[in-house]
Amino acid sequence: MPVITFEAGKLTKEQKQVLAKEFTATAARVLHAPEEAFYVFLKENDGDNVGVGGILLSDRKKEEKE
Repeated sequence: MPVITFEAGKLTKEQKQVLAKEFTATAARVLHAPEEAFYVFLKENDGDNVGVGGILLSDRKKEEKE
């Protein structure tokens, strides 16, 4: 059971569908394994849950708007 994990900000359902399809197709081709063997986990990270340089992403975005 190969697992592919992808973390990003907010994604639309359409983006998730494309990512799952494309990741699976590419990994199956490279590894010569059936697509049905792959699990794709898409994790969305809220800006309140991610810090860069000691500042939450949600706070950085607020500062950029000001």
